[in-house]
Amino acid sequence: MSISSSRRGFLAAGLALPAAGLADPPQAASGEVKLAYRQLGKTGIKVTPLSFGCMTTSDASVIEHAADAGIVHFDTARSYQGGNNERMVGAALKSRRTKVVISSKTPGKTGKDALADLDTSLRELGTDYLDIWYLHMKNDPAEVTDDLLEAQRSAKKAGKIRFAGVSTHFNMDRMLRYLSKQGQTDVALTTYNFAMRSVAADMNKITTAPKTDMTAVVREARESGMGIVVMKTLAGGTTRVQRGDRLYGAVPESLAKQLGQPGAPLAAIKWALRNPSVDTAIVCMTDHDQLQENLRAMSEPYTAQDESLLSEQLARIGPIYCRMCGTCSESCSKGLPVPDVLRSLMYAEGYGEFALGREQFRTLPVELARVRCSDCSECTVNCAHGVEVVARLSRAQEIFA
Repeated sequence: MSISSSRRGFLAAGLALPAAGLADPPQAASGEVKLAYRQLGKTGIKVTPLSFGCMTTSDASVIEHAADAGIVHFDTARSYQGGNNERMVGAALKSRRTKVVISSKTPGKTGKDALADLDTSLRELGTDYLDIWYLHMKNDPAEVTDDLLEAQRSAKKAGKIRFAGVSTHFNMDRMLRYLSKQGQTDVALTTYNFAMRSVAADMNKITTAPKTDMTAVVREARESGMGIVVMKTLAGGTTRVQRGDRLYGAVPESLAKQLGQPGAPLAAIKWALRNPSVDTAIVCMTDHDQLQENLRAMSEPYTAQDESLLSEQLARIGPIYCRMCGTCSESCSKGLPVPDVLRSLMYAEGYGEFALGREQFRTLPVELARVRCSDCSECTVNCAHGVEVVARLSRAQEIFA
């Protein structure tokens, strides 16, 4: 299988069945991967370990194929694909609505804005309810306001959503513990991947790396009864590998050989799914080859070869991949929210979603969007994992500002 057809480099993030309200889940055809199920927290929904992340998908036939293969859980948001993703997903799943689970999100900061977003999402998707509705990108407990929680409660009462969720991109350990203790969130969508292993060797022997064990945090959150959906299981992706990029300091052929390791994407998914506290992983899939490869993650064991592939991959992406641990938050002397800026760059370069990255970057206050790292004589940000922060921030400022 070629690098380009199987993954287009290394692209970044279950079958779901509510206890009531859906028909029996589709069964895999003869010769295909046998479907298995996990319980999504206390929701009553049964999910397979793999779900479909629609963010990078522009081909509706891939979504339809996934549904035919047995995938029921599809995750979207209106901001994806230039604002057209929900509409495309809704059209692809229209004839299957009673057999699928659809989640979407709101970035709204007030209850009023969030509920307006919900109504728009329902209209775009062509449905009168969402199965899971996330308060999106909440990375500090203070961002999960009583006003927003009340909006979710009212949406439930009105029958517009079945379950309330929160998505978090960094400070994941703090957020999951907070949401578990709070007890009002049915499902958490959190960053989780092989780059978060709490083993010094996996972090190029950087002993200053945070000691938080995300696997343990995920287990604790799941034990509280909250459903656990994980994203970014491929640790950022490298969709531009075939075209090459000066950023990585390598010629395209060499870069493709290094980062396009056959089997690495599959190994990354299997690493996340081997954690029994992970109910399902939403993985972005852009074509039919990726779908077929990813389906294997549900039935193949995680092997020593997978471990070796990921150790090599981690060493290669170390200087460029932000693990979203949040330990550098508020350390920039100019006030830049470093994880947010680096996530914008990941969307553009890792996922090939420049518009989404630019949109994320433009949420910065004007005074922060104007900051240039080149104006500082010394950087006050010290990444515990060895990410080349100045180079990465400068790159984001160059392509977005």
